[in-house]
Amino acid sequence: MKYVMSALRRKEAQEKLPVVKLEIDYELVTLFDALQADDKVQIIKAKERLEQLRLQLLEAENE
Repeated sequence: MKYVMSALRRKEAQEKLPVVKLEIDYELVTLFDALQADDKVQIIKAKERLEQLRLQLLEAENE
């Protein structure tokens, strides 16, 4: 049973990878726009979101 659950978790993580990568791309565009507009609040928000997404990506790649 452990092997089945482990395999399911790995498959789920592999399915998340493209979604997380797309979210990172979108957030990078948001950060770029905020930098162009010199919007300090949006810059901070984008950086925080990118950090969260980076952690999700690392988790998904390690499973």
